[in-house]
Amino acid sequence: MSASYDAAAVAALADQQVSWRDKALPPAFWGRTVADVLAGKPRLSELPTPLLTLSAPGLQHNVETLARWCTEHGVQLAPHGKTTMAPALWAKQLEAGAWGITLANVFQLGVARAYGVSRVMVANSVVSPLQLRWIADELAADPEFSVMVWADSVRTVEIMEAARAAHVDAGARQLDVLVEVGGVGGRTGARGAETALAVAAAVAAAPTLRLAGVAGYEGAIAHGASDEGLEHVRSYLRDLAAVHQSLKYDDGVVPVVSAGGSAYFEQVAQVLAPLAKEGARVVLRSGAYIAHDDGYYREISPLGLDPRTDGEQLVPAMHGWIRVTSQPEPGLAIFDAGKRDLPFDEGLPEPQLLRPRSADEHVRPVEGMTVTKMNDQHGFLRFPSDIPLVIGDELRVGLSHPCTAFDKWGLIPVIDDPAADDPVIVDLVRTFFS
Repeated sequence: MSASYDAAAVAALADQQVSWRDKALPPAFWGRTVADVLAGKPRLSELPTPLLTLSAPGLQHNVETLARWCTEHGVQLAPHGKTTMAPALWAKQLEAGAWGITLANVFQLGVARAYGVSRVMVANSVVSPLQLRWIADELAADPEFSVMVWADSVRTVEIMEAARAAHVDAGARQLDVLVEVGGVGGRTGARGAETALAVAAAVAAAPTLRLAGVAGYEGAIAHGASDEGLEHVRSYLRDLAAVHQSLKYDDGVVPVVSAGGSAYFEQVAQVLAPLAKEGARVVLRSGAYIAHDDGYYREISPLGLDPRTDGEQLVPAMHGWIRVTSQPEPGLAIFDAGKRDLPFDEGLPEPQLLRPRSADEHVRPVEGMTVTKMNDQHGFLRFPSDIPLVIGDELRVGLSHPCTAFDKWGLIPVIDDPAADDPVIVDLVRTFFS
């Protein structure tokens, strides 16, 4: 059963006024509500650069594609909400059948609570007593609210139990804990079955906690889709499954076995989906898939440019828009977007289209242009001398890595067609990163 959310709270985002804090919108729109701005059916040409946009059909396609893929492969989905931190996009994922929303920390959990998300997995250890007490209060206040946290050491379990035992009354709802299983070269997670089983035993013995399953992150185990790399992922997942199969859960607990970012979810289904026949709930946590990209995930996703599984391919649903502001040397253009505007950690922007210069022109694909460097607020574009690029030209660029794209924008326009001469703005998505 999919989680629920507060539809009224999400709908109320349209009543918020836009202002100078929203760099995606020009002064002409300041002081108006989101709904009022959208009622005027503004076009891309009315917005300033630099700009990040989302594609309405691309988002819908990606949400539906992975939801269908999960159903067909016997796994459930709790998409990682940290990618977008956008309750309106979480709502689309939940409406498509997502079992819950995954988040990375308690601040993000607070955003989820503000928008009524009923089931959340915090894919991290929570060791702050202040935060543990707040979670306890939320569980007490809302019987429909469900949250899971992770633990990868006995010390973590001791901290959680001590903080909760001093705060909750006898008989209070227990906090569900997943044992995090790590791998050599990975990030967090218990190293080795012996440590993982000790963590599980500590959780089971803690009166205010409940052992609810196992989890891990395979994305830190391999970087690439070589046969060797994929086997490293599968080996890690087999170890995670073995820990789960060694555990004894309380009666009535449907144990969660969770892994799966956006790079290797087909490996997760291959190794872990059979556990569902043994009574487990196998949950993917893919997040970046909703926007996909023209870089890292295009190359590595199981439903990317070189698919490793059945199903429709994902499509890039985010783009950058830049404007040439200087041509200080032959073959060099400086544009108005930098590291504070567009992602750069998994590849630089990729020039794709030149926007029309006048009403009687159309968008044109570009070739031979390369972004070579980005400063805080500027980018460097190299281009052949035979390309008639001039100051004031506007280009669409493909982007790499959604997780470091959304966090740069508090309000993101959604357009009807990223390949149109002058797309219509059909939505404005509010993000909550701070």
